[in-house]
Amino acid sequence: MRDIPIPSREFRRVLGGFASGVTIITAVEADGTPVGMTCQSFFSLSLDPPLIAFSPARTSTSYPRIRDTGSFCVNILEASQRPLCEQFARTGTDKWAGVSWTPGRTGSPILDGVLASIDCELEREVEAGDHYLTIGRVVELDSNPGVSPLLFFNGSYAGLSNAA
Repeated sequence: MRDIPIPSREFRRVLGGFASGVTIITAVEADGTPVGMTCQSFFSLSLDPPLIAFSPARTSTSYPRIRDTGSFCVNILEASQRPLCEQFARTGTDKWAGVSWTPGRTGSPILDGVLASIDCELEREVEAGDHYLTIGRVVELDSNPGVSPLLFFNGSYAGLSNAA
């Protein structure tokens, strides 16, 4: 099959129609400094063993710091945490200003009030185009049932409707 160029604008438009949850990936560096980044490319990968995956951009400045720790926590955001999402998406600012958290099993920050937390050890990383595919082995997880997720859909934030 021949390579048919797909315009990035069209690729983004079509795939933007797939609603995704929003996460903040966190870790703690050897000197005790917390590091984190917003990430919407996250999914479950395997039940046995329990694996998850996320895909940070190769241009990320936070991701190499997370990778170097060897562990991380996926914090799945709930609907009211859009400001937190935006805070961790910025570069060159104190992402942790005013943020409350507790250490998970790996020491990685579990952010207060999240829908769920998934604490992981780094299993593997694969270069994939302009992103990495990062696979984590789940060592601990928790959730807060009854809260709604923060979603990203068609280039903006969205929530769930009870009109089903």
